[in-house]
Amino acid sequence: MMRTAVPPVACVGEPRLTAGFAEYGRLDLIAHEEVHGPIGPMEPAQLLRLAEGMQLKGKGGAGFPFARKLRAVLESCERQDLAAVVVVNATEGEPASWKDKVLLTRAPHLILDGAALAAYALDADEIVIGVADDGVGRDSLMDALDERRMPVQTTIVTVPHRFISGEGGALVNGINGLPHIPPGTKKRSSDSGVSGLPTLLSNAETYAQLAVGARLGPYEYAALGTDDEPGTVLLTVTGAAGRPAVVECTAGMPLRDVLDLCEVPDVQGILMGGYHGKWITPEAAEKAEVSRKGLAAVGGTLGAGIIVPLGVDTCPLGEAAQVVRYLAGESAGQCGPCKMGLPDLARAVDLAVAGSQPADVVRAAAGEVKGRGACSHPDGTARFALSAIEVFAEDLRLHSTGDGCGRRVKGVMGLPGAPDANPQKLTLDWSRCDGHGLCAHVVPDFIRLDANGYPAFPATPVPTWLREGALKAVKVCPELALRLAKAE
Repeated sequence: MMRTAVPPVACVGEPRLTAGFAEYGRLDLIAHEEVHGPIGPMEPAQLLRLAEGMQLKGKGGAGFPFARKLRAVLESCERQDLAAVVVVNATEGEPASWKDKVLLTRAPHLILDGAALAAYALDADEIVIGVADDGVGRDSLMDALDERRMPVQTTIVTVPHRFISGEGGALVNGINGLPHIPPGTKKRSSDSGVSGLPTLLSNAETYAQLAVGARLGPYEYAALGTDDEPGTVLLTVTGAAGRPAVVECTAGMPLRDVLDLCEVPDVQGILMGGYHGKWITPEAAEKAEVSRKGLAAVGGTLGAGIIVPLGVDTCPLGEAAQVVRYLAGESAGQCGPCKMGLPDLARAVDLAVAGSQPADVVRAAAGEVKGRGACSHPDGTARFALSAIEVFAEDLRLHSTGDGCGRRVKGVMGLPGAPDANPQKLTLDWSRCDGHGLCAHVVPDFIRLDANGYPAFPATPVPTWLREGALKAVKVCPELALRLAKAE
């Protein structure tokens, strides 16, 4: 999917967030009130009871209980005698995700309703909505703000469309005028967030679900879904799907129903939860239910509701390697596990795909970053890489022979930008190389020295984010043994 057009929307079961889409397309304020009905403000205790009764959890990926966030901000405001700020995270930095942008472009008033409910209950001074600079949804949101009166000042802040910019701490930093990267140390926005004030920060879909629940009440809201996870779920289905779409479905519904709706053909694996998610096998997909608990039972994760099925004609490990390289390039570059560990993990995956290193090297590289980063980016990247080598173990065995699996990398993972129009790889003239080792010092993320002191690097194309370093390595080679050539 290109990020210039919002994908189709489909529904399995009763529509809630997507109600009225078929009749109105985008719901302006009049259509919104006709479809969803009126909504009134709530006192803090009333909103807390609603969030607890709905068992509302964050829809951005982590699944943190919304009521606990709300209570933490209320207590922080009282303890510090400070006003609150409500922040809506609609940045959706993951390229494979579209659900929040669908809400921005077609149901912006649901998001604003939820934010207004929270702002009134907290007696907040301000609402801030973070959106990406790709332009998708911003105009629709501005039109919605022009159509209505919000209870407090409401502003839109644009952040760079990068994977890491969607992290909560990075969004707060960006709003505060700092670089759009996570803070170097972990801190709670409920204590000190925007302008140093207690901040309620949650995902756009979370606020939209809150608005739906406020109208229905917790009991009617729970008429759909499971006992543990009532309500509906928004999913982005891409990859090998014949009909890519954003799908609203009832929590607990068989995953197979969603795959059939999106015309997903035979697959060799499905990525659940996005680039920080996990792969599951086709067999697991047949048993899976769309819920956090149901997907965890088959080794997957719901995450931010991203589903990327992989067709049988695509090299799964090559596709996974592209994502790991992308994630390494998306590092904030402020802590060792991200700055050094992720490029090392990307290199280990590349070497395993090339058949020149065993899977144990990938496991070791992943172990070096897990649990050690300033944010969850290293953990999520390691989880993705480890899941790939586990689910595609047979393909990895075929790659270990050096011949590969016989399938090509088609670039179906939804990575941003066009495919590399001029892929290049390093070659070495062994008759010239004297093992000076200068090249490994220039670009250690891609070139290492073997036990004999000679350069070793993957046979795969040099990642675009390491291309400049590879060119420098070629220039410093005193024997002119290293070259950068077009990859076939």
